[in-house]
This record gives sequence, structure tokens and C-alpha cells, in this order.
Amino acid sequence: MSEVQSVDRLTKLKEILYIERNEDFLQYKEQFLKASIDQRRKNGVTWYPIKINSDELGYADLLNIEVERTTEVDTPHQFNTGKNITLFSNQQNNEVNEISGTIKIAQRNKLKIILHCDELPDWCYEGKLGVNIQFDDNSYNEMQKALDDVIKAKENGRLYELREKLEGSVPLKFNPENDHSIIPQLNLSQNRAVRRALSACDLAVIHGPPGTGKTTTLVNSIRLCLQAEKQVLVCAPTNTAVDLLTEKLLEQGLTVLRLGHPARISEELVGSSVDMQIQKHLNFNEIKNLRKTAQEYFKMAGKYKRVFGKQDAQQRAAYYTEAKTCLKEARMLEDYIVGDLFNSVQVVCCTPVTSTHKGLSKKKFNTLFFDEASQALEPMVWIPLLKCNRIILSGDHHQLPPVVKSLQAAKEGLGITLLDRCIKFDTAVTLLTKQYRMNSPIMAFSNNYFYNNELEADETVKDSVLAHEEEENTFFNKPIEFVDTAGCSFDEEQNSETLSSFNTGEGNLLFRHLQQLLNWHATLDYSQPIDIGIISPYKEQVNWLKENKINFEFNFDKVFEFRIKTIDGFQGEECDIIYISLVRSNNEQQIGFLSDLRRMNVAITRAKKKLVVIGDSSTIGSNPFYKSFIEYCEKNGYYRSAWEFA
Repeated sequence: MSEVQSVDRLTKLKEILYIERNEDFLQYKEQFLKASIDQRRKNGVTWYPIKINSDELGYADLLNIEVERTTEVDTPHQFNTGKNITLFSNQQNNEVNEISGTIKIAQRNKLKIILHCDELPDWCYEGKLGVNIQFDDNSYNEMQKALDDVIKAKENGRLYELREKLEGSVPLKFNPENDHSIIPQLNLSQNRAVRRALSACDLAVIHGPPGTGKTTTLVNSIRLCLQAEKQVLVCAPTNTAVDLLTEKLLEQGLTVLRLGHPARISEELVGSSVDMQIQKHLNFNEIKNLRKTAQEYFKMAGKYKRVFGKQDAQQRAAYYTEAKTCLKEARMLEDYIVGDLFNSVQVVCCTPVTSTHKGLSKKKFNTLFFDEASQALEPMVWIPLLKCNRIILSGDHHQLPPVVKSLQAAKEGLGITLLDRCIKFDTAVTLLTKQYRMNSPIMAFSNNYFYNNELEADETVKDSVLAHEEEENTFFNKPIEFVDTAGCSFDEEQNSETLSSFNTGEGNLLFRHLQQLLNWHATLDYSQPIDIGIISPYKEQVNWLKENKINFEFNFDKVFEFRIKTIDGFQGEECDIIYISLVRSNNEQQIGFLSDLRRMNVAITRAKKKLVVIGDSSTIGSNPFYKSFIEYCEKNGYYRSAWEFA
């Protein structure tokens, strides 16, 4: 690809991203701006009215409040940790005031929120208060800016060179590998991946199918890279993935700074956050005293909130001036500490957008390690890559893709990731071939369909089943079951508001099967406690399963954990037993969301010992993927009809 072609492609990508942003905002407007406040409450995207239970000044001079909804207390909601919200007031004159914040903790009827201010505005004491989920276009702005920089890269600069190499117009370079470098705890393919990553001058790809130890390989690559480099940047598209990497790197004894809003960092890792690292600094007590003094001035000013004359207004202004002077001094001292922190740690971990943190504004890294690259839009990867000379991508292009909301943007290629494009560079890619999660039968179908039968189950898992050999004739001990609901009239239904599908007949069948399996498993004297996961591609089915499980009695005597989630919710997780409810059952053979085979690959590879898939073969069988899966089950004796459970 020539320089002109690469610029044209990236320019087109920028246009497609704009289409996606507009579609995202359009969906937000339909959900919020066009809907009445009552409708928004029913949809779980607005709490109104609410009451403020407490408020206190927190780290970085941000106000922490706890709010509680006083109506619709049994309505499910979409408020989650890390989401941006607006606190608003509807006053008598219909004037709407609002202030933005981020959810620290979300509970059934309470939210702990970090507001982007240092005190509650006056309007919080007038009219009724509410909370809305907020449209956040910051990520779009950062992606657009990153693409602009890449498109305008100067010819002799490293960014220009990196752009052309990742476009394929200039060959990739590698230093000689150290063939004698072997990490004992890693297998052959993992060691190959580490050596390739360390030798890459521009790009390396660690291709990690399910259960192959991708994270372990990446962490060891980072650890060895730090023997030659003082500091590296580590990114992933989700806070969950960043937290996992942070945890694993800390276990290796590395010094890690976890960037991100305090509300988005897991409580176990808050000690690695900027805020907590500041607390541990020698100068923190001075900052603390300045903030305490500021808070006292704010409280004194607060006494003048209601009714006051000119002299009172002047006194209030004086208190505010003193408070803000203290805060300014605290911030200056904090900036000094932050600069010291950013220079002293070995690893900076963050999401791509967070890599624009002011503490990184002037920093350059040699290496960017980017995990879960299959889930990141290409422009998202360029945000941190602007600060780096080379990139190590880690992920699997056969697993979860990035979320694209616009059908037009998806059709025009927004869902094609940098990993999708770089996987074609054979010299840069190392496939991890040994997996440590699934027994051989569960692995076999995915291995054949997606990975050219290149994967091998490790000795420790290849023959693992729920019971010993003498129980092998029991169907429940088979590693896979496909339970076919064809002809049972388990027709799918659709929620008219969410447009998500659900299937009550299939859900009831799943729970009956689970009852029988648990009763059988409880009779085994030697059986160990197991964990069980139920997955569905449809959120409405997940909701139905969660609500209706109370109608069944389950023998949980030997169950360690029981989870019900969407496929995306199970990314990176595993269970001894996995149930998958496919939901779709119709005469038109419409399978909708099920046609996303990358998501289904994630679903069927979560199980360690047993996989139970429930679906209607007459509906899904027209798709080559599901047709192949059903044939695989029939050939190996894993097929059952739902009529057996009638």
C-alpha cells in the first residue's frame, strides 16, 4: 500500500468513525431527550426523584456524594460502576440545571458518585434532584485527534514510519532472537511469542486462542522487556482487562501505576492508582492539611447559602477565595508528586483514552503492550501508540469484536481492527498452541472451525470430566450435550421496548436439565465443588433467567459458584459447567445476533469439563457454523432431543 493509499484509508476511517459517533448520539437522544422522564425511569436510565444521603470532599478536590432513589425502587436500572452521569434539578420554572460526575459504586437503589466539582451548587437545595446516564463523546474526540495526527505525520518522523509499516507498505524489522532465552514456566509456543515480541522493532502479535495463557505470555514479555527499557506503557480497551494486567504485573514484583478515574479501578487495585500513590508520598500530609483548611472555608461559606445581604455576600466570597487559594497550593504540590510518580514506576497501565492523562502529556515510551486488541477499534489503539515507537498486540481475532452501533459504519469497515489487519504479517505473529482450560472434546470443535486444528489440550485438562470412569455411561458425564428443542413449540418472544429476544420454554428446559444434573452430581461421594455458568447472547434472556431461577429448587450442596451473564460478561472467565441458551426459534430461520460467530466462539470455549447448548436445530441449522456444530454432536453421541425432558 502506498503512502497516498494509507492516508486515504485513514481519512475514510475518520469519516466512518464520525458516522458511528452520530449514530451513538442518535440512540442516546432517542433514549433520553425524546423520552419522558417517566419512560426513562422505566427504562432504568434515569433516577428521579432522588435524595442526597451524604457528601464529602475526596481526592483531587472532587466531591463524593451518595444518592438514593425514592421511587421505582424495584425497577431494574442501567447505572453501573464507571459510567458518566449528570446530577440534575427540575425547578418550578422548568429550568434544568445539571453537573457531571462518575459512578464509583452502583447498588440496587443507591449510587456513590464522584462529582466533577468541589462543592454542591446552590440549585441542589432547590427543586427535585435526579440522575441521568450521560452521553460521553470524549473517546470519539480522542480517536479523531489521534487519526488526525497519524494522517498528518511528517515524512521523516517515527510516527510516519510506523504508520507505513502497519499499513504494509514498508517491511517490518526484527532484531536477532536470543534462542537460548527460555522461561521454564512457559511452554514452547509461549517462549516463541516472548522472543518474537522482544526482537520486534515495529510490531509483534501474540495470538492467544481461549485458554492458551495469553495474559501469562504478555506479562512475561513485559517483565523481560523491562530488563532493557526503563518504563513501558500497557493498555487494554476495558478497565476489567487493565485491572487484570495490573494485578498480574504486581505479582511479578514490578512497580505499576494504574491510571484512571477512581470510580473505574477495582477496589483491590486502588493502591496502585495515582490518588493512593499520592497518599503514600512524604508530602501528602501537607496536601491533606491544605484540603482540610479549604473544606473548613467552604463550610463557613456554606452558612451563607440561603438569604444574605451585601456584607454577607462579601464574607462568603472571601471564604471562597481563601478556600480556592488552599486548593491551588494543594494542586501544585500534587502535580509535583504526580510528576515524580510517573518518572519512577516501571509500568503505566491504563485504557487508551486514559493515556491522554496530563501526567503523560510529554512522556514517550519505546514499547506499547496492547492486550485484548480484538475488542478495540483501530483509532482507539492509535491514541496510546502516538507516544510509542513500537507495539506488541495481544488478542484473538476469532473472539469478541469491538462494539459498533451503526450498521453503516460496520458495513464500511469500522469493525476491522488493527489486530485484524496485522494478523496477516506472518513474520510478526506467534500462535499460542497449548490450551489449559478445556477437555479435548470441548476444544475440538472450535479448534477445527477457527484454528486449523493447531491447538493441543494440555495433559492436565484433556481428559477432565465431572466424574470418574465408572460413571462414563451417564449422559450427564458426557463433555458436551446439544439439547434440540425443534418441534417443541418453544417460540422466541421479543421485549417491545428493548427489542431483545427471550424464550421462556427454553429457559424452563435449561433449569430442568440443571436440576437433574445437580441431583446426579450431588450423589457422587468423590466429586469436588463445581462452578456453573449460564450464558445467553440475549440480555432479555439473561434477565428472564435471573428473575425465574427462584421458581426452581436446585441442589447447590456441591456448587462453589453460580453465574448468569451475557457472552460479553463472560469474556475472560471460565466454569466447570457452561450452559448456553441460544433463544432463537422461528419459522423464518432468522438467527439475528447468533450470526456473530466470534461471540459464539467465546461462549462455547468458557467450559472446562461440560458444555450444554440448548437451541432449535430447525432455526439455527441453516447457518454453516451451527450446522457443523450439530453434526459434530451427532457424530460423537452428544445430541439429545428436548422431548427427553418432557
